[in-house]
Amino acid sequence: MSADARAVALSLISHTNAGKTTLARTLLGRDVGEVRDAAHVTTEATPYPLIDTAEGDALLLWDTPGFGDSARLARRLAQQGNPIGWFLSQVWDRFRDQPFYLSQQAVRNVRDEADVVLYLVNAAESPADAGYLAPELDVLAWIGRPVVVLLNQTGPPRPRTEEQADVERWHAALGDRPFVRQVLALDAFARCWVQEIVLLRALASAIAADKAAAYQRLVAAWTSRRERQFAQAMAALATAIAGAACDSETLATPRLRDQLRTALRSVIAGDDEDVERQRAAHALASRLDDRLRASTDRLLVIHGLAGHAADAVRARISEHLRTQAPLHTGKAAAVGGVVSGALSGLAADLAAGGLTFGAGTLLGALAGAAGGAGVARGVNALRGRSATRLGWDDELLERLVVSALLRYLAIAHFGRGRGEWSESEYPPFWRELVEELVAARRPALAALWEQRPPAGKATSTSEDMLAASLCRLLADTARAVLERLYPGAISGAASD
Repeated sequence: MSADARAVALSLISHTNAGKTTLARTLLGRDVGEVRDAAHVTTEATPYPLIDTAEGDALLLWDTPGFGDSARLARRLAQQGNPIGWFLSQVWDRFRDQPFYLSQQAVRNVRDEADVVLYLVNAAESPADAGYLAPELDVLAWIGRPVVVLLNQTGPPRPRTEEQADVERWHAALGDRPFVRQVLALDAFARCWVQEIVLLRALASAIAADKAAAYQRLVAAWTSRRERQFAQAMAALATAIAGAACDSETLATPRLRDQLRTALRSVIAGDDEDVERQRAAHALASRLDDRLRASTDRLLVIHGLAGHAADAVRARISEHLRTQAPLHTGKAAAVGGVVSGALSGLAADLAAGGLTFGAGTLLGALAGAAGGAGVARGVNALRGRSATRLGWDDELLERLVVSALLRYLAIAHFGRGRGEWSESEYPPFWRELVEELVAARRPALAALWEQRPPAGKATSTSEDMLAASLCRLLADTARAVLERLYPGAISGAASD
């Protein structure tokens, strides 16, 4: 233990039922306290360890009872210096008005224990409509500790300009109060780990000098923990995509004449498509489904979330899978608009940016003929001497990269207060940003796909090598996305 080891305490405080315990759960990565839609659910101040260091430092997070009648509380605290005020607080309120007594106890706990106060406000309402704000600021002034205001209940992730407008609106409403050091957005339901690091860095100037060194070690430890999670997440995504890139399925090589006959019979007579090709398409899709499910489940474990990949995925695959003879793109153009797509769900989901993004919902689509000059997409025919091998093409793999990054963002922003993780839609601006940054890296991705072993020659070693290279590119892209979403958060963490 270091001679300058210290404990640093952060106290969460707010109006009752504003989301303190929900935020505590999100930061701690585990379910603590009780969360329900009612006033005064938390009845006593409770400390929870956030992180510690090898030197013996500890960062504590106090969850406290919420303020109730703030105006009355401010008046009662002003009476603390006289005997009547003591009697009213310690005797009368304790037995006749338990919620009010708990509010007073919470305030005293913050005054006695906290190094910094984290004051949560409901950003869904206007500061002008928050009648409790002025008296609660009086209470915070009485406490006499540095305060960082956190905007909670901001809703789903939004463009930074909208979020910053909320910050400025609340900053103006708080006025020129010297104890308020900063205003930050940190929603318990939709925060991201880089926002946590921004918060911890913002608190540094409020920490007493004798605890400053310990606090810097604690911030470094927290950052290291989140960076490890990030690296593990990128590896999980890369493993799934590399496996798909190296995957293939063998077919007997048909003649072009047979392909045309099969396609025309399918369209004109309504006959079933080639059973062997349907089997191969299902095999490829099923393995991709398994990989994406596994990577999603792994992401949830890494982030300490409950939930699993959607069970409805396989039903969707069976609905959308159809048969298509493997066509070289030149021959596909000759077939024109006759040959329909196979795996029809995949192109639709991926073209939409993977809006449903659950592991496996990317499966099931291969664009067929379009405008009389059909081009086989999604699945490529990789021809050998006596057989044809089907595998995923570069365009589909790039779309897997986009969807993987979107899935990562969704899980990384998922607060524990929302219950088990489940599929939902991405904010549109996420998709636009990810697609832009992935497109800028298309040459690098193309070079990676060139590293794939010949069809049918993939080994666990070759997959691992491709996954390692892809992991680095995914990490670089994800960091660029986070830097655009939260300017300065990633670069600032790297420089600490």
